[in-house]
Amino acid sequence: QVQLVESGGGKVQPGGSLELSCTASGSIQSINHMNWYRQATGKQRELVARITSGSSTMYADSAKGRFTISTNGAKNTVFLQMNSLKPEDTAVYYCNHHQFLPPRDYWGQGTQVTVSS
Repeated sequence: QVQLVESGGGKVQPGGSLELSCTASGSIQSINHMNWYRQATGKQRELVARITSGSSTMYADSAKGRFTISTNGAKNTVFLQMNSLKPEDTAVYYCNHHQFLPPRDYWGQGTQVTVSS
């Protein structure tokens, strides 16, 4: 089992910045992906950014150039630095830990991000 605890959401004006963090604990495998998803009201959950245990990263087109995903040295905390926020970034953001053996997904509780003037 893996437990994920998120923090860092809130309300910010357009153009502002927020940093989300997610700390994993429990039986963390050495090979995994850590992901940030988001779900806006009335929309499907979508992948925003990913960082692998090998430190490779990928971003949704909507996040490229504005968001940065990173981890701490122990690789048990993942961050999502969000800059130049737009109203369309408003959503509940979920941390996800994907393990491969066996394949399983763990989810954080979600944190609300609201971008509004």
